[in-house]
Amino acid sequence: MRLPRRPRLLLPVVIALVVLVALFFLFAGIFTDYLWFDSIGFTSVFSGVLLTEIMLFVVGALLMVAIVGGNMMLAHRTRPMFGPAMFGGSSGADRYRMALDPHRRLIFLIGMGVLALFSGSSLAGQWSTWLQFVNGAPFGETDPLFNMDKSFFMFTFPFLRMVLTFLFTAVVVSAVMAAIVHYLYGGFRLQSPGVHATRAARAHLSVLLGVFVLLKAIAYWIDRYGLVFSDRGFRDGASYTDVSAVLPAKTILAIIALICAGLFFAGVVRKGGMLPGVAFGLLVLSAVLIGGVYPSLVEQFQVRPNQQAREAPYIQRNIDATRKAFGIDTAKVTDYNAQGDPSKVDVNSDSSISGVRLLDPTLVSKTYQQKQRIRGFYDFPDQLDVDRYPDASGKERDTVVAVRELTGPPPEQDNWINRHLVYTHGYGIVAAPGNEVDSEGLPDFDAKDMPVTGDLAQRTGLKQPRIYFGESSSTEYVIAGGSTTRTKQELDYPLSAGASGQQNTTYDGKGGVPVGSFFNRLLYATKYGEINMLLSGDINPRSQILYVRNPRDRIEKVAPFLQMDANPYPAIVDGRVVWIVDGYTTSDNYPYSQSKSLGDMVRDTATDTRAIPQQPRDEINYIRNSVKATVDAYDGTVTLYAWDDKDPVLRTWRNAFPGIVKPASAMSQDLRSHLRYPEDLFKVQRDMLSQYHIVDPGAFYSGQDFWNVPNDPSLRDGDVKQPPYYLSVKMPGATEPTFSLTTTFVPREGPNLAAFMSVSATPGQDYGTLRILRMPSNTAIPGPGQVQNNFTNKFSGELNLLGLGNAQIRYGNLLTLPFAGGLVYIEPVYVQTTAASGQEPYPILRRVLVSYGNKVGSADSLDDALEQVFGESAAQAPPPEGAPVTSGETTNNATANVLASTIDEAQQAYADAQTALAASPPDWVKYGEAQQRLRAALDKLKATEPASAATTAPTAAPTPSPSATPSAPASPSSTPAPSPASSS
Repeated sequence: MRLPRRPRLLLPVVIALVVLVALFFLFAGIFTDYLWFDSIGFTSVFSGVLLTEIMLFVVGALLMVAIVGGNMMLAHRTRPMFGPAMFGGSSGADRYRMALDPHRRLIFLIGMGVLALFSGSSLAGQWSTWLQFVNGAPFGETDPLFNMDKSFFMFTFPFLRMVLTFLFTAVVVSAVMAAIVHYLYGGFRLQSPGVHATRAARAHLSVLLGVFVLLKAIAYWIDRYGLVFSDRGFRDGASYTDVSAVLPAKTILAIIALICAGLFFAGVVRKGGMLPGVAFGLLVLSAVLIGGVYPSLVEQFQVRPNQQAREAPYIQRNIDATRKAFGIDTAKVTDYNAQGDPSKVDVNSDSSISGVRLLDPTLVSKTYQQKQRIRGFYDFPDQLDVDRYPDASGKERDTVVAVRELTGPPPEQDNWINRHLVYTHGYGIVAAPGNEVDSEGLPDFDAKDMPVTGDLAQRTGLKQPRIYFGESSSTEYVIAGGSTTRTKQELDYPLSAGASGQQNTTYDGKGGVPVGSFFNRLLYATKYGEINMLLSGDINPRSQILYVRNPRDRIEKVAPFLQMDANPYPAIVDGRVVWIVDGYTTSDNYPYSQSKSLGDMVRDTATDTRAIPQQPRDEINYIRNSVKATVDAYDGTVTLYAWDDKDPVLRTWRNAFPGIVKPASAMSQDLRSHLRYPEDLFKVQRDMLSQYHIVDPGAFYSGQDFWNVPNDPSLRDGDVKQPPYYLSVKMPGATEPTFSLTTTFVPREGPNLAAFMSVSATPGQDYGTLRILRMPSNTAIPGPGQVQNNFTNKFSGELNLLGLGNAQIRYGNLLTLPFAGGLVYIEPVYVQTTAASGQEPYPILRRVLVSYGNKVGSADSLDDALEQVFGESAAQAPPPEGAPVTSGETTNNATANVLASTIDEAQQAYADAQTALAASPPDWVKYGEAQQRLRAALDKLKATEPASAATTAPTAAPTPSPSATPSAPASPSSTPAPSPASSS
């Protein structure tokens, strides 16, 4: 039934409108991308990638259409003159042919269009493979199996596999489509007693099958080089079986495939199906016997009975390649006795540990939020960052830093104008020295408030504290800079007084795309589906739209060939706040190197806290910290610096995109002083070094000396690795502490300490040197978990008192440092409690725990705790049975006994009070008596305990009078519980 005339006329119009709208949306997406790249000066990346994608799309589409379409047209042209009748009558194919024939050309064009779209898109997605192939830089190193430059495996081999995959797809699709056309038009029939085909159809399909087998011969030959990535053996790389059996097998199979291809081609001139049948049978049989059975027999009867000896040379190749690929081949391993005697250590002569960072960047995030958030629409990240800044004397010290970012307008004011035009940016940087707290146990901020005040802000000359680009930008885009001088619209920071209650500003940076013109506003209104962009009178010729504001996302967009570190960190550089991000060049094509999941290697308690998304290129066997990148927090300027200009992968990408990566010499000295060794790279290297510190293949095979990264001891439950820590460490033989990144290892079986590793994180001659202190295997050195248990058991009574009432004990990062021939463990202990009504809990530093050798100490400050461990007045370990006891030791022991007894009395009194409250109805008489006993115990504790401990003792809460009548008791929920007092 034909449609009426009017609908038939409207249908093409509707289709045209749909196509035009779709094309406009496509154009809006592409052109706004160009505008974004143009606004930050990286149009060469945009044009380079886009032109490469277009070229590959066109080539892929044309080749696929030419190959498949040409074979279909050839099949149609060689159809039999008399059609199906030549094989004896009609068949089921006649119905399909009669239905399709009137629309043959339209169906052909639509089919070729869909095929071109899919094949072109697939090939365009391989733009990075093509660019690395044509721009590949040599490594200057050869692989041990084929003696070819490693650049062949990194850049050429992936391209050859891509081409073969494309050609295989084209030939298979061509064979299927040609067979369908031959069948529809009578070229062959499936009839008893067999297949009946015309000579043209048989020749055509024989040629296609011959081409397929010829490609298979080429693939067999190319696959030989892929053996360097084999996972058949004990470790990645060509194993004994691969070299002895698979390599010659693939060579033989390539030759057999060539012969079989010739037999298929011979089927063109020889009638019958014998030659193609023989070729097919020979190909399958040889693939099974030579390619499958023979290597399996070699593996089973030659390798497995003596695997260690057979695989030793190939394990050595894997060890050497992996250490080279992950940059751990220069790690320095030294034996370290770690048997320090605290009685022989003079802390005053070596003050390297007295300035150790105590603030835990994870725990004090809540404290930063409560003390420096100022307003509810500002926030700090869950994981703060550690940098270093000079103090008043010019000496650098570890500093915990964060920027105050904007989360968006309050819910009751959340509308389009506020969200995108008023609440546009965060404000200020907040910093505190890592080794100090104030009298209340809080961070001693030296950069704080709005406007920013503090000694650090003055010393660094901070001129621009506004944060338009940051990690926590919840709004996808903001439109800034459109306000006039008289009517500034953007919230700068709230005021404590004044009619307006806020200070406003107008953005004058260069980090956005101008949206003053109607055309640009139309494009972005289309991109974000927001009509207000076209209607708002607040957008004018001065307005700019700022988007892609996360520093990590911003760099990944301008440098798509880089894998970014998961933890950008802010720094004050030349008077401005900039984000510093480490960029990696990674690959999974380094010959003989062990491949592993990047996400698994970097995952620990710190990454879980930051909720890092899965990395896009997860399996890697090569990594270099090739680029240091910065993003200006105010104007979004992205700058890339070549940190490892010898990296062949980076040189390849610099050939592809010349000029976008500046030399490292272009860095300012101020920026260089804030660079640090990247965290994710260190995590990857420690993961690999847990096994690849062993260089002997026999010992590696046995695996007896493999290590593990210990679980985070601050977590009572959970199987999550302890993160590495930034802190200043004085390594054995060094004269001064160096800002470093540190971690520990434990044996694969057991909680003892196996090794300590650090890397100098400060740019200079020693930067990036991995140093491992290996513990003696015949002596049990306590590991982090054991030290944590020792702390908990030793000071459980004291710490439980800190946790009375609503307080919660939070253990900070357990730091491990080499010191005076031994190892010192330092751990801050926080009390997290609600200090005011309606305020969220936040941690306050209340104790510092120290362990060295057989001594432990606990005090309000690090110096006091060190004094306990190393000083004469320290609490001594119990003397050996029968040893003489001096009067001073007797006094100390007596004091310790009194303290322990008093703490037990206080705990029992508190427990009795809680039991009285839990009774139904509450027993207020017993509650009052218990409170009196608690008060007496605390008073006794203050009189007996040293001053440093007494100041942290909890005070009893106000209690109901014991004589209160039962008719009007206070409810248990409203009765204040004991809470810890502030430390002095």
